[in-house]
Amino acid sequence: MRFGVIGAGNIGQAVAGHAVAAGHEVIISSRRGGESLAAAAVAVGATPGTVAEAASGEIVLLAVPWTAVPEALAGLTWDGQVLIDATNAFISFSPMQVEDLGDGTSSERVASLAPGAHVVKAFNTLFARFIAAETRREAGRSLLFYAGDDAGAKERFAAFADGLGFAPVDVGGLHSGGAFMAAGGGPLSGLHALKVEP
Repeated sequence: MRFGVIGAGNIGQAVAGHAVAAGHEVIISSRRGGESLAAAAVAVGATPGTVAEAASGEIVLLAVPWTAVPEALAGLTWDGQVLIDATNAFISFSPMQVEDLGDGTSSERVASLAPGAHVVKAFNTLFARFIAAETRREAGRSLLFYAGDDAGAKERFAAFADGLGFAPVDVGGLHSGGAFMAAGGGPLSGLHALKVEP
């Protein structure tokens, strides 16, 4: 399967690395491009590409800073792809501040900026170092919470995540589940746990 990554930071590289190891064709992109993108691609065994090339994947990961989301999604065309939203709505880190989205969630905002995509919220509750670590361990598999509004897209995502070694856990739609996963108050944010399996 062709898997695209928009954002070549720690989270983008971590997920890309697992996808390469699982045998997927991986295209990784960044706003900066150039040598930093090439180095990131080499580090995980992916192919560097443009944002538009990454967005052509069957499943696409969005892993850019929150303030860069509109620019990252601008001008892209979506035709039913699963768009994994790994962002958190931080507008400042010093001091740490999350954007006030009112009654909405960050993934609902992302979905409004990517018409035609099926947004699934995932990977935002885990620190990058835990995403990059071995997903299958003697004690169990890393839990991966996800939320989305389209049942078919969630099934496709869950199969993909399971293939990477994670133990996917459906927490609902983008509104209710997204709130559980949101930085700055969601009870699942920063929760790292393993699924114990026989």
